Amino acid sequence: MERREYIKQIDEVIANGRYKADWDSIKGIEVPKWYRRAKFGIFVHWGVYSVPGFNNEWYPRNMYIQSTEEYLHHVRTYGPHKKFGYKDFIPMFKAENFDADEWMELFAKAGAKYVMPVAEHHDGFQMYKSQLSKFNSCSMGPKRDVLAEIFYAAEKRGIVPCASSHRIEHWFFMGHGKDFESDIREPLAMGDFYWPAMPEPENLFDISAEISEPFMEDWLLRCCELVDNYRPRILYFDWWIQTTVLKPYLKKFAAYYYNRGIEWGMPVAINYKYDAFPYGCAVRDVERGQFADIKPDLWQSCTSMARNSWCYTEQNIFKTSREIVCELIDVVSKNGSLLLNVGPKADGSICSEERKILGEIGGWLDVNKEAIFDADHYKIFGEGPVEINEGQFADAISKEFTKDDIRFTCSGAVIYAHCLNFPDDGVISIKTLALKSRHFNARIKKIAVLGYDAQPEFNRTESELQIKVSDIKTSMPLVFKIETE
Repeated sequence: MERREYIKQIDEVIANGRYKADWDSIKGIEVPKWYRRAKFGIFVHWGVYSVPGFNNEWYPRNMYIQSTEEYLHHVRTYGPHKKFGYKDFIPMFKAENFDADEWMELFAKAGAKYVMPVAEHHDGFQMYKSQLSKFNSCSMGPKRDVLAEIFYAAEKRGIVPCASSHRIEHWFFMGHGKDFESDIREPLAMGDFYWPAMPEPENLFDISAEISEPFMEDWLLRCCELVDNYRPRILYFDWWIQTTVLKPYLKKFAAYYYNRGIEWGMPVAINYKYDAFPYGCAVRDVERGQFADIKPDLWQSCTSMARNSWCYTEQNIFKTSREIVCELIDVVSKNGSLLLNVGPKADGSICSEERKILGEIGGWLDVNKEAIFDADHYKIFGEGPVEINEGQFADAISKEFTKDDIRFTCSGAVIYAHCLNFPDDGVISIKTLALKSRHFNARIKKIAVLGYDAQPEFNRTESELQIKVSDIKTSMPLVFKIETE
């Protein structure tokens, strides 16, 4: 379809649909029921940047900034930029060991309910078939429709297929390549891999940055093409969409996507960061961070198994499975869902460290699934001395939870108390469930430990509910199932 014709189609869908391209029309969208219950999904950062696999997924930008580690590494390893640029990694991205069925089997065993592959990252290489650019995984590199294979394998296993687009950042992402003699040079035209390679704003969070209309229109078309050809149930956007000049296109895309969801007979959702969308128009995502308290509406925390990167690198420093399970519990206790990233190698294989972590998370969830997937947040999220620093990029340092850090979920008359650091002496104290608690005023009928046959002793006083259980030693969070009258 020609670009002008596609723009006309977008306008017609909006004109004839329930949602119009304004916030008042879009607010109050119906968040899919499955999403509110999902609690745990897998993010996948995999693309051409996985070939160098050095430092992180911003290698395409940083390799063109003189004096950076990436720049120096690139010259030492591949030669001068004018002879070997980022585009020259594309033929090396063969994905020879990529098996979508094997990935989904691994993710299913980990307990994931949805999967979010990056359809296009800042580098501008599309991981799906496109009529808008030849720089995609069907025409180059693997010569496979990666997104289609993932979606097909996911749906076979009941995992909900979603996608993310980071295209908008491509406006400036390759711009430093014009600062010296490299393979990024003018003239650049729409359709070129590096286009437009504009100067990078001094402040990447400055919402007043300028973007040209041709680039914004191209952004809109790519997003709509992704929606029309693959029908992702959620579309995730990275941070730069909050730029003021993009807002008319953002409203237009949201209206188009939500109207398409109605046509398909399935509600869809958009993930956003910061204040790119007004409250009630999409689902907020907190990158590498959490909220400090319960939110009335569903939200999402996205994080990576690696502290330092979203993609695979030889330098990756991995979190422990215990740390990630604690993150999951904390997020779910506050009405959120955790989106955990996997970074496959360039050949499509998933490294042993990530496989081990996913297996351990899946083992814990298999035992405690009723306290996560079948439960809701309680009236308060929990108690304990460790404070959660609210906001983005707060997971660089592991949180050292204590035996007093408890998180709650509930289902009907059952309260689940998640002990984030179960003590060796087997004794925990829960103040929220004391006799004189302002949060709880019911009789406790029975307490059990999920995954164990042990019969806990418990004593409820005016100041605390004390639970004691013998012969349980675990480094993972322990969940008490508290049945009330």
